[in-house]
Amino acid sequence: MERLANLVLIIATHAYSLIRGRAMKVPKNAKRIVVVHNAKLGDMVCATPVFRAIRKHIPDAHLIVIGDRANKNLLSGNLDIDEYIVFEKRFFKLLRTLYVHEFDFGCVLTPDSYMFSLLFLGGVKAIAIPKIENGFCPFETKTYKIVRRKGILVPHRMGSYAPREYLRLLEPIGIMTNDTSKHLALSGVAVHRAEEILKPLAGRFIVGIAPGAGNKIKEWPTERFAEVANYLAEKHAAAIVIVGGRDDVMLSGKMKNLMKIGVAIIDTAGALSIDELKALISKLNLFISVDTGPIYIAEAFGVPTIDIVGPMDENEQPPIGPIHRVVVPQNRTKPQLHIMNAREYDHNEALRQVESITSTMVITEADSLLRELNVMVR
Repeated sequence: MERLANLVLIIATHAYSLIRGRAMKVPKNAKRIVVVHNAKLGDMVCATPVFRAIRKHIPDAHLIVIGDRANKNLLSGNLDIDEYIVFEKRFFKLLRTLYVHEFDFGCVLTPDSYMFSLLFLGGVKAIAIPKIENGFCPFETKTYKIVRRKGILVPHRMGSYAPREYLRLLEPIGIMTNDTSKHLALSGVAVHRAEEILKPLAGRFIVGIAPGAGNKIKEWPTERFAEVANYLAEKHAAAIVIVGGRDDVMLSGKMKNLMKIGVAIIDTAGALSIDELKALISKLNLFISVDTGPIYIAEAFGVPTIDIVGPMDENEQPPIGPIHRVVVPQNRTKPQLHIMNAREYDHNEALRQVESITSTMVITEADSLLRELNVMVR
């Protein structure tokens, strides 16, 4: 069935190209722009530099983003975006929407034959799409390699900083920038809710910890998170706020059971909307987790972070800058997971890379960062 669908996609795209030509003619003044990113939470945060670049360089552009439902809530209030369309596999409904808007330019941030063909058949005049270099990407399917010939191919180099690679897709419309700062917005209601939650910790140094991860292979042992939290509570008088989704409730419960008596803890796992999660994280003094969505929310709000990268490539996406630290596995010859390839990897080696990171390694980075931030040790 999937093979038949791919064949139909190829035939339809090729047939329409005989009428309209390739989607490579960029209008001189591209004003109606669509960006597609069917990504998880953290990946979407890392796409926000694209939206800001469009708003900054073409202030009167009308920008529409297409993505999943959760990321609509993540990007709510973002003034760089004019409209967000929730992706549904209802091809003709989306096709009609694209025709109505008559887009001048579009880009798909990751290899996706379905979304490229949708934009192409929807009449988007010029479409920029990535061509993966320096590594293997399972999303570059045979179908994708055929249909992408109808668009503007832009190199995406694996092993390089992904937010910067996304920005290259805007170069066909004359946007040249290295600004990879992330941008999210907050609602007043969510801020009030976060303030109420954190009220018992007023005046404390607050450390957020997310013990879970969307991809289970990236999860760090819960007992090590507890060890780090206990240390920070004892040595830095820190209060601990646990964050996570509904699937992380068991992990948060286990972590709490491993915490020492007397440590100030607030557990929000499974209790917050995405809007509330953003607001809560924005009010923390430090955030620690594996390479997962909430750490990028922290980065967007200028919260110092410690990213336990595990099997991920530390060069591709983790927060960078003077207030951010990454903890890299010991004795690693190469990372197992990449932004463009989190599907095909050596499971045993990925697990070894996660487990080779000790609590002492994370504590060392925390102490170093907190000294630079002038957080006094007891």
